[in-house]
Amino acid sequence: MNKTDLVAKVADVVLSKNEARAAVECMLSSIGDALARGETVTLLGFGTFKVAQRKERRGRNPLTGEELRIPARNIPKFVPGKALKAQVR
Repeated sequence: MNKTDLVAKVADVVLSKNEARAAVECMLSSIGDALARGETVTLLGFGTFKVAQRKERRGRNPLTGEELRIPARNIPKFVPGKALKAQVR
C-alpha cells in the first residue's frame, strides 16, 4: 500500500478524496514535525514513532577500500504496538 492507496481508503470514510488527501498529508507532516523537534509520537494500538541516536562508527569505501568515519546522527524509528503485531501474525 502506498500513499495514494491510503488516501483512497480514507476517502471511503470522509466525503471527498481532497479531504482524505489533506487528512493524510496533515498526519504525515505532523509526525515528521514532531520527530524533527525530538518528540515521540504514540498512536495507541498502532505503534510509536521516535528519534534514535546512531553512534559514530567506522566504515569502508567499497570502491577503494579506504577506511572512513561515519558521523553520529539522529534517525527516525518505528516500534509497532501489540495490536499491530497481533494483526500481522
